[in-house]
Amino acid sequence: METLQLFKKNETYNAFYAMLLVNRLQMLYFFLIMPSILIYPYMIWVLLAVGLLSQLNLFLLSKWFSTRFSQNGYNGFVNLFGKKLIRFLSIIGLFVILLKISVITIGYSEIVEIYLFPSTDSNWLIFFILLFCCYVAGKGMEKTIRFVVISFLCTFWMIFFFVLFFLPPMANITDLYPVIPMGWDEINWKPLLLILSSFSGPEFLVFLGPWFKTSTKTFRYLSYGNAITVVEYVGLFLASLFYFGSTYVSKSQFPVINMTRYFQNPIFERIDMIMLSLELFNLVFAVSLFLLLFYGASKIAFAKVNKPSSRKGFLFSVALIFIGMILMNEFFWKPRDKQHYLFNLQLIAGSISYFLVPLVLVLVMKKKGGTKHAST
Repeated sequence: METLQLFKKNETYNAFYAMLLVNRLQMLYFFLIMPSILIYPYMIWVLLAVGLLSQLNLFLLSKWFSTRFSQNGYNGFVNLFGKKLIRFLSIIGLFVILLKISVITIGYSEIVEIYLFPSTDSNWLIFFILLFCCYVAGKGMEKTIRFVVISFLCTFWMIFFFVLFFLPPMANITDLYPVIPMGWDEINWKPLLLILSSFSGPEFLVFLGPWFKTSTKTFRYLSYGNAITVVEYVGLFLASLFYFGSTYVSKSQFPVINMTRYFQNPIFERIDMIMLSLELFNLVFAVSLFLLLFYGASKIAFAKVNKPSSRKGFLFSVALIFIGMILMNEFFWKPRDKQHYLFNLQLIAGSISYFLVPLVLVLVMKKKGGTKHAST
């Protein structure tokens, strides 16, 4: 059986990579639909509040990176929780990762089908996207982490295009009213869960401890990544309010994509097609990372962690994910009346995992009396 060096560590990365990972893992499928669900201008305050709350989570993550448990990888988790509990948590993690991969991939493939390839079935788009991700993930964890640089360079500049919506005659200050809600007759939890889930993603960095250098600058760079995300979320939401107005923004299924169709250039007629295509780099990066984490978690769950990684085992786990995504797409995503079940489940799972994982790790470390590395 051919072995793969998927989790071999030849080098470690500095905090700059952690910053890019935080930002790109937070800027996935959800930002494309966020304005149509937030709707009201006063949700800007909720975005800012959750962004600040995310800072607390990143502070806890930075504490995790400074411990010996983080650098020891699997053995560090075993020292904290024990083998039996780790296997149980790994099984739960398999479902969480599968759900995350499925929602962002199926959601993106739906957008590509609508705007780029309307005659192509979304199942084929899912297959080709997963094929690209399988190739990147097959290069191993180190190269997948480095791929975040390409993902960032291909996508971060897009936010500057939306500055056009902040200029007259498009921008009108009245579109930002009301800044404060007029009443609380009915609380809608979906926008809040969407924001919480949108900021999720950095919690997966807890499994990448062996590939990062211990540094006193870790929290600072994690904060930079989160701050960039907040600026992007707030900027896109404000731009959508200026473009659609709070009355009509909910009428657009994908407001951010529809806004990009406004951009015109004498050289490139359909800038929206270019931007949507480049977003594929970020999706491929994120899903590739999740594929490796899924395979690693499956080895732990089935007590094969001490056996070398094999091509057959990795491809089998990818095949399971593909089958799961096709089933979800056919039975829960394509039927519009059932789509919200899968989507809401991801919102809940993403919100819980982001705020529970770092907190639990820090509390258990306090109980175990984790020791810190010397800072560099």
